[in-house]
Parts: sequence; C-alpha cells; structure tokens
Amino acid sequence: MAIDRQTAIETVLAFDPGSDGLARKSARLTHGLLEYSDTPFSRDQFTPGHVTCTAAVLHPTEPLVLFMHHHRLNRWLLPGGHVEPDDASLSAAAAREALEETHVQLARQFESRLVGIDVHGIPPKRSEPYHLHHDLIWCFRAASDVIETTDEAPSVAWVDDARWDELGIAESIRNAIRRSR
Repeated sequence: MAIDRQTAIETVLAFDPGSDGLARKSARLTHGLLEYSDTPFSRDQFTPGHVTCTAAVLHPTEPLVLFMHHHRLNRWLLPGGHVEPDDASLSAAAAREALEETHVQLARQFESRLVGIDVHGIPPKRSEPYHLHHDLIWCFRAASDVIETTDEAPSVAWVDDARWDELGIAESIRNAIRRSR
C-alpha cells in the first residue's frame, strides 16, 4: 500500500471539525481504526470497516459543488470510494474517484485539504456484509465545468446550497462543504 498509516493518523489528528460534533466523533472513530486495525485501507476489512475517500469538488467560478447520483445507494452524494493500492495519498484516492465517476478535471494549482470526516454505514450487497466507511472528505477545485455521467454516476450536477434539501444532502456533507469555503 502506497498510503502511509502514520501520515494518515497525523492527517486525521490535525483535522479541525470546529463545532461539528458528528465530524469530531467520526474523527475519533477513524483515528481508532487507523491505530488499531491491521488493514484500515482494505476494502475487504468489514470489521470495524475501512477508510474511504471522497471529493468535494468546487466549481471553477461559481458557488457550486459537484454531486453525483449514486447508482446503488440511490442518493445524491459527492464522488468518492475505496482506497486502491497504487494511490499515492489519501487525497489522490479522492481525486481518482472523482475523475473515474464524473470525468471532472481538477485544477492542478489548487492544493487539496481535508474538510470532513464522516463514519457511516453501508448496506450489505452480494458477499459484503453491512460495514462502516470511515470517509475522509477532501476539497478540490475543478479546472473547468465539464462533467460527464458514467456507469457509477448516471446523473451528475453542479449544485448550489439552495438545492441541498431537494436532493437530500446529508448534514455531514453540508458541513464539509461549508468548511471548504
């Protein structure tokens, strides 16, 4: 695995959730996972779950954020997913997922930063039991407004805050986006 566990621990410990109690609790749970789990980045570790990475992609010029409609969970979410063995960093995992799922091009001059941590349950499927994703939410800026649908994201959209209720955006995602600005 290219991701260094100690660097991940330091990243989680440096995260400041402000007054967001859910993010604070998620950070503590993720820190515990990183400290005491043998394979915290393995998508095959279901107890106590594994680290995933998500991208909060800001529009290049407007106050909009990239969302995708998740095909399996049937919800509007930020693009993201599992850490892969060849990911150079946790933020690189989030960037890769955003590109794979929406074909968004990220601005190279924008330095990504951790804006959220959210531990949430994933329903069982095929051979996978119910498990937890310890999701690290990274902020990026898009190089352009061009996005595309994919098999994983049959709908993609640039969304402003006024549509969050309509799309059922979770509070943890809303708080991460607020910290990204």
